[in-house]
Amino acid sequence: MSSARSAQSVADEFGFVLPDHVPGFVDAAACRHAAASHKFDHLCPATEEPLYRVIECDAGVVDRAVTAARKAFDGGAWSRLSVAARKPVLRRMIDAIDRHRDELAAIQSLEVGLPLSGVQGMHMQRTIDNFDFFIEVADTLGGHSYTQTGRYTSLVTREPVGVVALLSPWNAPLVLSSMKLAAALALGNSCVIKASEYSPWSLYRFVEILHEADIPPGLVNLVNGRGTVTGKALVEHPGVDVIGFVGGTATGREIIRSSAEGIRKVGLELGGKSANIVFDSANLEAAVDGSLIAILTGNGEQCLAGSRLLVQDGVADAFIETFIDRMRRVKIGDPFAAETELGPMAFAGHRQRVLDYAAIAQAEGAELLCGGRACDGFERGYFIEPTAFLVEDNRARVCQEEIFGPFVTIQRFSTPEEALALANESEFGLVSYVWSEHLPTVMHVSRELKAGTVWVNTPLARDLRAPFGGYKQSGLGRDGLHASVDLMTEEKTVMLPNEPLVLPKLGVSD
Repeated sequence: MSSARSAQSVADEFGFVLPDHVPGFVDAAACRHAAASHKFDHLCPATEEPLYRVIECDAGVVDRAVTAARKAFDGGAWSRLSVAARKPVLRRMIDAIDRHRDELAAIQSLEVGLPLSGVQGMHMQRTIDNFDFFIEVADTLGGHSYTQTGRYTSLVTREPVGVVALLSPWNAPLVLSSMKLAAALALGNSCVIKASEYSPWSLYRFVEILHEADIPPGLVNLVNGRGTVTGKALVEHPGVDVIGFVGGTATGREIIRSSAEGIRKVGLELGGKSANIVFDSANLEAAVDGSLIAILTGNGEQCLAGSRLLVQDGVADAFIETFIDRMRRVKIGDPFAAETELGPMAFAGHRQRVLDYAAIAQAEGAELLCGGRACDGFERGYFIEPTAFLVEDNRARVCQEEIFGPFVTIQRFSTPEEALALANESEFGLVSYVWSEHLPTVMHVSRELKAGTVWVNTPLARDLRAPFGGYKQSGLGRDGLHASVDLMTEEKTVMLPNEPLVLPKLGVSD
């Protein structure tokens, strides 16, 4: 029987103390509020040992957090600073994150089960890159003017919106929350982050570390708890001006309803069920490599996973044989072992959800190619085998519903038009993958796919300048250069006459 490293041994190696409780962080201080607050245990996904207790922030604490953010914004200690004055503080934030990057990576791996190598190699660097990028955006952002009327000069400038509520997902809390946080801060806003109840420690420690940069009190606040309690109180709070959310589509709908009541700006990155299309003209070795990365990175718990694999008939047999053989040999285990390629699911309920979909697939008549069950050989932990099903009908639930794990459906197709029909027959449209060395195929398919991002002969690439977001039920708005600026600022027009005006004199008698 195998076992993962204990939380205490990880803490000893990386030099941090395991917390008894994870509270909120409001107005530059830990928010250890009333003992009557709801609390619940979080278990380490790799060992099932108690890791900490979450102290849920109720509506009263949420109000304190929003009030602190509003005071910070209205007071102007940050919002009215010039970009030149904000830059050194943002740089100090980056330095603080960098000093603690190994600690933060270890905490996130302990908390949600991601292999440490991936968190260190991608998540932490992207978190730093997010801040770096938006420093440069703010530094180069300018207004514009119009003089076409001849009589007036219209000056268009941008101002920060105010208080930004950021609701973070549990699967990659640091990298996904920091994208919106960095944009909000660089452009002059103050923030309240709502951490997922499954990953509050990562963000609590992150917010603590940001305060090492001597930021104004109330600029960045954190509240913890369930979406139905803490999240609801935050998105409905009248002091919130902007809502940024990364998570499930059902929750996104509720946020849209709430934002409509208060006429708030929203940016929503929601679910995905992304088609990964392999054509006869593909480089098969690259397509196998990329398709495994697309479904297994982040333990498969990511909205942009290539969870619907569509393979053209001419290469289907060879591709599927190689892909399944590789999938069976993926190294599953302790997130802190260097050789581990797939860690545990983040929590018990989610592992059961993924396993339930394996039963649903078999009930629908799909052919199990590998996996579909919990891993043998582990004393504890929420480990499952990478799972693949060959499916005939694209209307099957496992082809239409987001599973959010190392679980892929495989379908064959004959023509590009058939592949497009299968790919677009989905309520989601976040990303798609195309594998082909034939340029006309690539151009045609990329144009016709209903997805916010199309990756051609590559998995999971990102240019922070380019917009990222989804069609249909996959979201509302985008992250990226122009979209993030639009979300986190308000445009103001000031019209100036070019010469003194002769105005009509109303109410003057002859």
